[in-house]
Amino acid sequence: MSISNSTMTVSTQRSRSILKLSCDEARAFFLKQESYCTIDLPPYFHFNALLSGISKVLEGKVFSDLLSQKPRDFENVNHLILNNKDGRHAWRPLQLIHPALYVSLVNRITEEDNWKLICRRFNAFANNNKINCLSLPVESLTDEVDKAEQITHWWHQIEQVSIELALEYTFIIHTDISDCYGSIYTHSISWALHTKPEAKKKENRRDNNLLGNIIDNHIQDMRHGQTNGIPQGSVLMDFIAEIVLGYSDIELAEKIASLNIEDYCILRYRDDYRIFVNNSQDGEKILKCLTEVMMDLGLKLNPAKTKITNQVISSSIKEDKRSWTFRRQTDRDIQKHLLIIHNHSIEYPNAGSLAVALGAYHKRILRLKKYEQVIPLISIVVDIAYHNHRVYAVCAAILSKLISFLETTSQRQSIVEKTKRKFSQIPNTGHMQLWLQRISFPFAPQMEFDEPLCRLASEKSEQIWNSEWISSTALQTSVDAKKIFDQQALEQLDAIIPVEEVVLFVAKAEYES
Repeated sequence: MSISNSTMTVSTQRSRSILKLSCDEARAFFLKQESYCTIDLPPYFHFNALLSGISKVLEGKVFSDLLSQKPRDFENVNHLILNNKDGRHAWRPLQLIHPALYVSLVNRITEEDNWKLICRRFNAFANNNKINCLSLPVESLTDEVDKAEQITHWWHQIEQVSIELALEYTFIIHTDISDCYGSIYTHSISWALHTKPEAKKKENRRDNNLLGNIIDNHIQDMRHGQTNGIPQGSVLMDFIAEIVLGYSDIELAEKIASLNIEDYCILRYRDDYRIFVNNSQDGEKILKCLTEVMMDLGLKLNPAKTKITNQVISSSIKEDKRSWTFRRQTDRDIQKHLLIIHNHSIEYPNAGSLAVALGAYHKRILRLKKYEQVIPLISIVVDIAYHNHRVYAVCAAILSKLISFLETTSQRQSIVEKTKRKFSQIPNTGHMQLWLQRISFPFAPQMEFDEPLCRLASEKSEQIWNSEWISSTALQTSVDAKKIFDQQALEQLDAIIPVEEVVLFVAKAEYES
């Protein structure tokens, strides 16, 4: 069963799939800064000028002619921002791809013949209307940015369609892929684009003009020659992941067909699967098929997140969202309100509903003129951020308001120093350092942080990407990291972070959780 036309119409009026773009339009889409970087950064980091300058240097040139050595022979080609996930030893790696490699890969993917091939393959991936991929990047057709429309698209295409499907199906199975981006085998990109038999032919494995090999080689160049894993943190890599996962959709459809199972529907959003059936045994068989497909690709399902239930409607809404919807969400007392949110953060760490709750709290405290007992509130917010990396930005926004209630600069600086020391107890908190710098700059611009992007924002010379392998002076100059930092934008920012600065981060956390 394919998803309903009525729901599809709501989304397509506001956005269009990337597959509807021409090769030139697709190139422009990928070269926008919001496509290059999906990491939640303060607004004084800009990438448009950097990407535009590199594009001009590469125009009409062969990329390899501008290099002295292979990028894969060097470490730290990409800039890594590690996000601590649990306040202990788990982390999520995000990367700012080396912009020269990024632009080169975009250029090759969006060459006319290559783009046509990609679009043809995605059409083939979608042949079975019982398996619906709902996570392809979209371009906004409204005044909203692409990210905002992607969020609207998710709500209509996943949550609402899942509820609709309760009219037709009795069971729903939830599952997802463990560490999907970190586990993708780069050679499987060629399998997806050219079929596995063609890609594995001896002559094709050595063909550097084969699109799958072009993408594979670029990713290996970004990752010190590794063939396992793709960088996370850009729309481009989301799209490349979709190529591999689209191929898995074909393989899954064939396995299900071989079992003569016809009464089912699957919604896939990136690596998250919702399988709808009327017979639980069929569901278990489909799950087995999916496991086998993933094994062939070097991927595996997450057993902790795999479950089947006959409560289709309630299960269509994420558990944390259901819990938040049906519990007491606020209190007249500011601190008790925050403690309700803190309790929810313990029950559902890094949940999308936590970001929404904090967003509402941020709006509430922005209306306050003064508050006396502010230090306990600050402590609670810092503790929430400490254990929940997805809400760094909105926690920083709340802290910026709470800190403004303190009377002296020394008191404000002391709070940031204490917060900085608390986060120094755990590894991989460069992302939070970026937001602490955003908070502290208005009253303590001299405060130092270890994260290289922070040092760049302090107007210090800092290498963000290793570019030793570039021989072209023009390309070296165009990759200057100073271009991504806007000093004037930093100086003009309000000391208290406004809603519009973090509202998209709040919404994104909800749909990605």
